[in-house]
Amino acid sequence: MIQIRFIYPGILLSAFAFLLITGCKKDDKTDNDTQSAVDNAFAQGIYDEVSTMSDQAHETGALYGYRGASTEGSLLSQCATVTVDTAGSPKHITIDFGTTNCACADGRNRRGKVLVAYSGGYRDSASNYTITFDGYYVNDYHVEGTKTVTNKGTNASGNKWFGINVNGTITAPGGQVLTWTSQRQREWVAGESTLLNWLDDVYHITGTASGTSFAGVSFTASITSPLVVALNCYWIKDGVLEFTPSGIQTRVINYGYQNGTCDNKAEVTIGSNSYIITLR
Repeated sequence: MIQIRFIYPGILLSAFAFLLITGCKKDDKTDNDTQSAVDNAFAQGIYDEVSTMSDQAHETGALYGYRGASTEGSLLSQCATVTVDTAGSPKHITIDFGTTNCACADGRNRRGKVLVAYSGGYRDSASNYTITFDGYYVNDYHVEGTKTVTNKGTNASGNKWFGINVNGTITAPGGQVLTWTSQRQREWVAGESTLLNWLDDVYHITGTASGTSFAGVSFTASITSPLVVALNCYWIKDGVLEFTPSGIQTRVINYGYQNGTCDNKAEVTIGSNSYIITLR
C-alpha cells in the first residue's frame, strides 16, 4: 500500500506538469493569419469589376471610361472587344479580351470572355442580367461561376439599388481553388445623372459572403459599414466588414483606415492586434 500511495501522487504531479506545458503552448500561439481575408477581398474585387464592365457595355456598347481610366481614353479599349446582340430575349453582350493576356491600364492581364445575358435597361426597375465566363483569366487566375444583378428600383433615400448574388470559383496558377458566394445589395449614391461619365460613379455595398480560401480555410464575412466603391479608384475606398475564418476569432477589416484614400491597403484587427494587408 505504501508503494501504491507513493506512485499515485507522482502520476498526479506528472499530469499537472503536462497540463501546464500544453496550456502554455496554447497561450503562446498567436492568431495573426490574414491570408484568408486577402483572398476574400481578391474575390470580391474580381466579381465587382465584371459588373462595372457589364454596366458600361450595356449602356454604351463599349467599355468607355472604365474605372481608373486616364483622360486619354478608356481603361480597356485596347484589350476588349464588345459585341451586343439585341435579337431575341434575353439579349446578350460578349466582352472578349482575346486568347492571350492583354495588359490593361489597371495593371492586370486579362484574357477570355465575360458573357452577359440581360433583359431591360440597366437603369430600369426590375431589369436583370446574368454574368458568366468563358476561359476568363485575370493575372492567370481562372475565374468561373455566375453573377446575377437585379435592379430593385429606388430606395427611401432616392437612390437606385440592386440585388446581387454570386456563386464563383477562382483557380490560382498553381491549382489552388478559392470558392466565393455572396448575397449583397449595391446602392448607387453618386454619378447617376452623368450618363457617360462613369468615373464619378460611387456605390455603397452591403451584405454577406462566405467561401473557402486558397489554403482550404472556410470563412464567412458580413459588411458592418457600407463598402465604398468609386469607379475612379481600383480599390475599395472605405467601409468595414467582419471576417470569420473557421475555428478562429473574427477579424475586423477596415478599408478606410487612412481616411478613405484610394490605395491597395486595408487594416485587419485581430483581438488587440492590428495588421496592414496589401490587396491583390
